[in-house]
Amino acid sequence: MTTRGKGNSPAQSTAAGPSRCGVFTGLALAIVCAAYLLPFFAGGNETVGNFSLVFSSIMLEAMPFMLLGALIGGMIEVFVSRERIASLLPGRDWASACVAAALGALFPVCECAIVPVVRRLAGKGLPAAAAIAYLLAGPIVNPVVGLSTAMAYNFDWRPVAIRLGFGYAIAVGVALILNWRFSHGSLFVGGIARKEGGHAHDGHSRRHGGRSNQCGPERFHNGKSGHDHVHDGGHTQEMPGCGYENGQSQGGGFGARAMAAGNHALDDFMATAPYLVAGAAIAAIAQTCLERRLFVEMAASSMLSSAVMMLLAVLLNLCSEADAFIAASFRGLVPFSAQMAFLVVGPMFDIKLLLMYRNFLKARATAFLAALVVVAVMLMSLLLEVAGVAL
Repeated sequence: MTTRGKGNSPAQSTAAGPSRCGVFTGLALAIVCAAYLLPFFAGGNETVGNFSLVFSSIMLEAMPFMLLGALIGGMIEVFVSRERIASLLPGRDWASACVAAALGALFPVCECAIVPVVRRLAGKGLPAAAAIAYLLAGPIVNPVVGLSTAMAYNFDWRPVAIRLGFGYAIAVGVALILNWRFSHGSLFVGGIARKEGGHAHDGHSRRHGGRSNQCGPERFHNGKSGHDHVHDGGHTQEMPGCGYENGQSQGGGFGARAMAAGNHALDDFMATAPYLVAGAAIAAIAQTCLERRLFVEMAASSMLSSAVMMLLAVLLNLCSEADAFIAASFRGLVPFSAQMAFLVVGPMFDIKLLLMYRNFLKARATAFLAALVVVAVMLMSLLLEVAGVAL
């Protein structure tokens, strides 16, 4: 994570970013071109043809939902104030966590788009339990994710209910444990709970009325680098993930704000599309190139299958609106419990999210959150296996 002062040139701070993002985007484009062009030069090779078919089907099914999620996220960022979101929450920690975990049903955003929103809310004094619950559940418990999961599993609503139900329960549980284990000051990075009139107290936070004392809004944006930057106290910190510039600061009429929402959606889509390409390619390779015997041996141990699928979710950095199509492509290869582990752990933390969490959660709190999520998802997988839940 890099930091620069006001006097540094923006070009210097983003010089490395575009190059890294350009390489990754170039690799994603190369994968897409190879998937569609290789069958014409493979001389009827069945494996190449099957890879192209599986890859294409996953991409064509997932892309519309990822685009829809990006559009909704852009509109929420520009047209829905964070104060309005905070006003929906009750005062008590446990009650606010339960309500916050369901806010995704009203404000559906992907996992990396939700990070700047939660950071801003925490800075306004939102109770820690509510902030963590919304952070973890928002990308799972929302209608876009529910619809995409249903379509990926041929409109079998059992995976939808299990994913959203366990996602909600795990988010609330982790949030309440973190709130009990850490005081507000030891959970968030220094000073975040005191911004904009919020005051930190041991284990709790209080919201106060009045105008904000902050000089200007934090700005989350994504240029060509595909990284977010948080402007806070005269410094800029790089964060990977979806690009966001605070839409609440946008002036102008409806047309200007609609264009800003479209720009946010485009940034999000372009930042996350390469991850979907990588995930689709890995899933297609698993189905066409690897021997089924390997998956049969792995499936003999449900815990091993779940651990492997959870690791895959952490490494792939997929968008929650599209990951169900990757998970569903492993039907017949790994147990249903392992597919659900993949779908619950990915939106709660992956590599890019862990780096983004470090921008407003302290290192010890981030590690504790990740450990709690892993344990909870493994227990969920074990419960599904013991209960004999399968498709």
